[in-house]
This record gives sequence, C-alpha cells and structure tokens, in this order.
Amino acid sequence: MDNRLPHEKGFHVSWDQLHRDARALAWRLQGQGPDGGQWRMVVAITRGGMAPAMIVARELDIRTVDTISVKSYNHQAQSEPQIIKYPNMDHVGDGTGVLVIDDLVDTGRTLEVVRRELPKAHVATVYAKPLGRAQVNTFITEVSQDTWIFFPWDMALQYVKPIKGVDD
Repeated sequence: MDNRLPHEKGFHVSWDQLHRDARALAWRLQGQGPDGGQWRMVVAITRGGMAPAMIVARELDIRTVDTISVKSYNHQAQSEPQIIKYPNMDHVGDGTGVLVIDDLVDTGRTLEVVRRELPKAHVATVYAKPLGRAQVNTFITEVSQDTWIFFPWDMALQYVKPIKGVDD
C-alpha cells in the first residue's frame, strides 16, 4: 500500500537542471518568431517564469523583457488566477512576436488569463502537465498531472526518510 501524500510524488529540479532545460527551450524557440524568426520581447510570468525567461532572453539575445504577475497559488493550493501586475502594454500590443515564459503549466488556468490579455503571444514553459498542455505552444518536459514539481527556489537540503524501510 502506498502511504505517500500526493506532493511526495515529486520531480525535484536542481538549478543545473533548470538551466539545461531553459536552454533547451531557447534552442526550440530559436528562429520561430514571426519577424524573420526573431522575437520582439519576452514577458515572464512571475514568479516562477523569471529564471527561465532570463535564460531564454540571454540565449536568444532578446533585450526587451517585462513581467506579468498572476497570483494563482497560495503556497501549494490553487486559487482563482488574477493579474496583479501587467507588462507595458504599449510594447506588448496584442502579443505578436512576444514570448510569454513560465516555469510550468499545471491546469492551464493561469495561462488562460494571460492569453486573454496577449492573444497572439507565443506561450512557452519548461515543464507541462496534461491538463494545461493545450495552453502552451512550446515546452520541454511533460510530467504526470499528479506529480508535484519542486523547483530549486523552493528547496533546502535536508534528510529525507526512505520510501520503504527503516533507517538504523
């Protein structure tokens, strides 16, 4: 019998792994923009999208970077998403040539809200779960819906008991 809590089916992402996966995302996005393959700007979804957006912007030499802040989690519980900070909409326009970057799409509810504001933007995430997959144009790794992704900014090194058995 499996006595693990749902969040214990975890996918632990190190800083090194996040960097490799964000670079892989940049490779996939390279040359895919509408302006001769170029992207005009990056909009990071805060907070999780900021690290991968910085890496993608660096790799693709995109100098215009902004953020959109969407609150949809209270710790590990999802709530109704709401935009609490918009990017400079004069630069963003309808989203044409804009890369919207986030760390993960889970249910897709956050990205639904963002897509309403930037309907022509290209949405890219590093990780994707099946329920939200339709909201993403490009991603690197898909994980099961019941997997909790532990990002490096959420972790600290500490002892963990084995799944089965007793430590002596």
